[in-house]
Amino acid sequence: MRRHWLDNLRWVTVLLVLLYHVVYFYNNKGVFGGIGGFGPYPECRQYQDIVMYILYPWFMPLLFILAGVSARYALEKRPAKEWFKARTRKLLVPATIGLFVFQWMVGYFNTVVAARTGAVDGVTGVARYFLWAVSGTGPLWFLQDLWLFSLLLLLVRKLDSRDRFREWCGRVFGGKAGIVWVILLGVLFWAGERTLIRNPRPESLDGLLNLYKPLFYLIPFLMGYLIFSHDCVQEILGTVWKPLMVCAAVAGIILIVTSFGQDNTSPEYLSSPLNCLYGWLACLAMMAWFKARFDHTSPFAGYMTRSSFGIYIVHYLVIAGLGYMMKEYTSLPPFAMYIILALAVFTLSPLIYEILRRIPVIRWCALGEKKRK
Repeated sequence: MRRHWLDNLRWVTVLLVLLYHVVYFYNNKGVFGGIGGFGPYPECRQYQDIVMYILYPWFMPLLFILAGVSARYALEKRPAKEWFKARTRKLLVPATIGLFVFQWMVGYFNTVVAARTGAVDGVTGVARYFLWAVSGTGPLWFLQDLWLFSLLLLLVRKLDSRDRFREWCGRVFGGKAGIVWVILLGVLFWAGERTLIRNPRPESLDGLLNLYKPLFYLIPFLMGYLIFSHDCVQEILGTVWKPLMVCAAVAGIILIVTSFGQDNTSPEYLSSPLNCLYGWLACLAMMAWFKARFDHTSPFAGYMTRSSFGIYIVHYLVIAGLGYMMKEYTSLPPFAMYIILALAVFTLSPLIYEILRRIPVIRWCALGEKKRK
């Protein structure tokens, strides 16, 4: 039986990622991948950045939880080797070959911004194209992490070949006191955030590791596979969606009121107990809400279920290209830039995706898709 709530939650979260990146692109903290805000940090308090504080603590961990759940369901229908082969095409191909076919355009705008600091001085010719491709990875770090976790999952299945550990997880977290144990899993959420590197060195891979956060994101992925893929756990969540939503909202309000203006992407901020509490409760609340209220589909929801992954892959080109040109070559007020960029990313991204998926070879390289029947 198709679990429509799972599909709906995934594509809705992807749309929230698009919205987040619109705001993120103009953040005033100088975070990599953005062009900068409309005033110096920390003197300028951009209140529109509140969107980042609301979304960043939970939306990527939630996507990894959903990926773990989906991996379990997929492996029930096909052999592990066939599943991993499909994962490689869908995840690793766009995040490697696709960098040189499509994402280099995102990298071009990234290097234009980086050129202000002299970071790309002396890079010319073919070397510059390779630099564009590599720096165009952008949001595709998610695909690279997910492919690595899929590979590790094969090892997990070897170690638990009879599914005993997963069955034990179902009994514990799906029992009468299951919701208590599910909430207490937030300790692992906090422990994962503690693996971030404090004070990353500028001329090292520290910053890259803090972006990919493999040890942190592996935890929710395995939670999805081992725990949240059980129907009994999902049913328990669905019965308490209202209390979870209230608790998440209260934790989020307290977090924002007490920390707005701080760098919400810093290791210190992300590993704070309050941020982890809010992030975990928000993940649970969103799953519970969609399980209880959105376990149905429609033509639009069906389209988004099929297409949200491809829209995610292409969307940052719209943000990087249009966002850069508006900031550098127009005198539009900030409010207008946000509105135009948001409208553009929600309309042009599906259009670009629909064009690319109709072009042979490009479809496979950039999107990891075979021709649809």
